Amino acid sequence: MDTHRWWRDAVIYQVYVRSFLDSTGDGIGDLAGVRAGLPYLKKLGVDGIWLSPFFPSPQHDHGYDVSDYCDVDPLFGDLDEFDRLMAAARRLGVKVLLDIVPNHCSSEHPWFREALASAPGSPARARFHFAEGRGPDGAEPPNNWHAMFGGPAWSRVTEADGTPGQWYLHMFTPEQPDWNWRNPEIAAHFDQALRFWLDRGVDGFRIDVAAGLFKHPELPDSPDPEADARTRDSVNPLAWNQPEVHEVWRHWRAVCEEYTARDGRERLLVGEVSVPTAREHAQYVRPDELHQAFFFDLLGAPWDPDAFRKVVSEAMQDIAGTGSTVTWVLNNHDQVRTVTRYGEPAVEGSGLGAARARAAALLMLALPGAAYVYQGEELGLPEVVDLPDDVLTDPIFRRTGSRARVRDGCRVPLPWSGHASPFGFTSGAEGAKPWLPQPDWFAEHATDRALADTRSFWHLYRDGLQLRTALAQLGEGTLRWLDTPPDVLAFVRGDDLVCAVNFGTAPTTAPVPGTPLLASGPCPPGELPGSTAAWWISDGSGL
Repeated sequence: MDTHRWWRDAVIYQVYVRSFLDSTGDGIGDLAGVRAGLPYLKKLGVDGIWLSPFFPSPQHDHGYDVSDYCDVDPLFGDLDEFDRLMAAARRLGVKVLLDIVPNHCSSEHPWFREALASAPGSPARARFHFAEGRGPDGAEPPNNWHAMFGGPAWSRVTEADGTPGQWYLHMFTPEQPDWNWRNPEIAAHFDQALRFWLDRGVDGFRIDVAAGLFKHPELPDSPDPEADARTRDSVNPLAWNQPEVHEVWRHWRAVCEEYTARDGRERLLVGEVSVPTAREHAQYVRPDELHQAFFFDLLGAPWDPDAFRKVVSEAMQDIAGTGSTVTWVLNNHDQVRTVTRYGEPAVEGSGLGAARARAAALLMLALPGAAYVYQGEELGLPEVVDLPDDVLTDPIFRRTGSRARVRDGCRVPLPWSGHASPFGFTSGAEGAKPWLPQPDWFAEHATDRALADTRSFWHLYRDGLQLRTALAQLGEGTLRWLDTPPDVLAFVRGDDLVCAVNFGTAPTTAPVPGTPLLASGPCPPGELPGSTAAWWISDGSGL
């Protein structure tokens, strides 16, 4: 891989730090645990890692409520441990991306505390969105917007004299006040944070809520005030995807290129961009903005060949056409895992959901561009769907009282070894408990078993990643669709590598005769079983 353009077809592994590996015995993963797990990730074959937020935070939203952007929360270690992690990653040739949260901060950030202590109209309050309430006594919120995690998007403060005062905006929870990016102090604040971590050697940033930051300057009522809460997505056009946000990404790109010019190592900006269409998505990855942005349409597509073909074609047309590459993703820390999403929960690592998840993984790894793998995806972990209410920590549950789309089930700490919890996740004293309980059936998915079983998800991912590196046809480039029977999707990479997926349950004739190069399940010569994907090298005849 060209090291200057490493990101264009890289495979990045998302590390949800608190659930990866615990080195201290407190039941919460940490940076030292990530460092200990780097050889495992190197063996898997990923090009880099993306670390979930580990900055100082009261953890109301597990680190996405940041109180200091330039330090490490003691829960996860300290700056010296971060430096040791960076040094170990550099020795192994593993890139490191940090998760930065520029749309909002913690209500315990010093600047927000200063704002609460200051008077209406003060410079301290101008860093956020403070506004007078509506109605004769200001008892109604300034507008009708709803927060994505439930409830109104505004909270009222008590002023220094004890009287009810202004309201402040929070598009997620009251503990996460939104920054006012129309105030130049905010841009300078994040410039400092970017340079702090770039100076420590990081290879780039994953940007949380990258279509956010700016709100309509007049903060008017929304015609569909419940849209964000109903969809739990950033769809309010007055609060998200404002045109000014693109200037921020142009500036951040310039900062990254400044560092690249010093040493030739290209720094990456990859955005969490939730916008209605692939065409709008493409605007974020123009040559002078973000290098990449997650293409969530594949993650959200139903298990259907026409749906998959549509989203892949739109991405290739609109996003790859900007000069960027598409950034594919099937799982992350906010979504139900594919094994469960695509079918019945498969606690034994078999069944319809597992078969479809394996096939989808092989399809994703064959697509042109970059791919992101969420921790545990390579183990075939299903969602943990039966966590008791009293252990749920997701603020969505606290805000709504509903388990719908609660994210704890995909965040349960990883099983590494053994037959009972904590499955090697924590090495503390006997009886040490992970921060979320692990079910007994996690034993079937533990890393030690996966490594020993050549039929496991882990070996499918490892073999796929090795082939991505070895075969020039894979990685960056284009694809060409093939005519196929119903329920089958197939495309050619280069002149001779074919990826085919049977979305049905019945076997069908393979698009390419002969023995597959790699298959997601049993694949006899000339046959493509149901819910299976395979790669073939063709002699070109009939393609």
